[in-house]
Amino acid sequence: MTDTTSRPDTPRAPSTLCPQLAAALARAGLDAGIAAMHPMADTGLAHHHLWLERERDDWVARLPKQSQMRLDPAANLAYQAACFTRASRGGHAPALYGLLPPGPELPRGGLLVSAIRGRPARLPQDLPRIAEALASLHGLAVPDAEARAPLLSPIDPWAAMREEVGEQARFLEQAELDEEARGLIEAELVALPRQLPPGPGREPRLISFDAHPGNFLITETGRAVLVDLEKCRYGLVGFDLAHASLYTSTTWDLTSRAELTPAEVAAFYRHWIDAMDLAGDVDTLLACRRAMWLWSLTWCAKWRASHRREQDSQRHGEDWSEELSDDALIAHVRDRVDHYLSVAAIEHVRREHRELQRHLSP
Repeated sequence: MTDTTSRPDTPRAPSTLCPQLAAALARAGLDAGIAAMHPMADTGLAHHHLWLERERDDWVARLPKQSQMRLDPAANLAYQAACFTRASRGGHAPALYGLLPPGPELPRGGLLVSAIRGRPARLPQDLPRIAEALASLHGLAVPDAEARAPLLSPIDPWAAMREEVGEQARFLEQAELDEEARGLIEAELVALPRQLPPGPGREPRLISFDAHPGNFLITETGRAVLVDLEKCRYGLVGFDLAHASLYTSTTWDLTSRAELTPAEVAAFYRHWIDAMDLAGDVDTLLACRRAMWLWSLTWCAKWRASHRREQDSQRHGEDWSEELSDDALIAHVRDRVDHYLSVAAIEHVRREHRELQRHLSP
């Protein structure tokens, strides 16, 4: 993650975090060699980021605003530490350098990871690099079931996804949706297969579950690095492929925004398939794509119904309160959420899905 990739007018993490972070670093004995710290762009709903200049390699401090995994502060840090430790073994994610326990300065604590100097992904030209980065993650050896904690590892990842989507779908009623849009979403929910179709991609692998293009940086050597890791789990690779290439993902981030054609998405899938050395039909991957889209839509409904609440004064678990982020960021998220929940956007993704099936059919 690099501060130089943000626009000049992009709001930044509060400068008041600098003395708080300095005190937490000193308390943890991790302040040696730090020459300066700089608040980075406030571009996400889950973390503030600060760039730490050091005598040798720079670090980035990730300071949670909340836990998207609904964990208390200590458990949230442990979960994220496991995400970075395991994902970095593939060579396309930052390394973990330290953990700042929750304390008086930082009630939710923080993580210290290697700083990545790079630029935002450019689509569609960087899609092959993103496919290779995801293949590096998905190709990692999966530990025995008892060694996968604290990361989620559902016995049936497809059933777990259906349950998660269904849980978020309860917010559709509170989201004040257009009647036609709600009807289309509910029809898609009903049509989601109860059983995962057979094919490559059925075996659980380490996945990011947050692989939208805005979470990648491209280094000077052309390597794609997935810099935001807090929701990793052992699940279905098709969720990551979808999140990296769905309309609701590629048009989310300001710096990497692009509307892909079905042919470009199909080429991305083929590049990943070649990198993984797989063969067979793509029904499994396309079912995961539909499920990931519905997860995104129902998350949008959840955010719309939740973001005006006051922030959690106890700083425990999940918290989508707009009070935690800059006004410009909230306005951007609101714009995207409203668009994705519109009839026009829903119909766009439905057409894209039909076209992608045609492009990927043998």
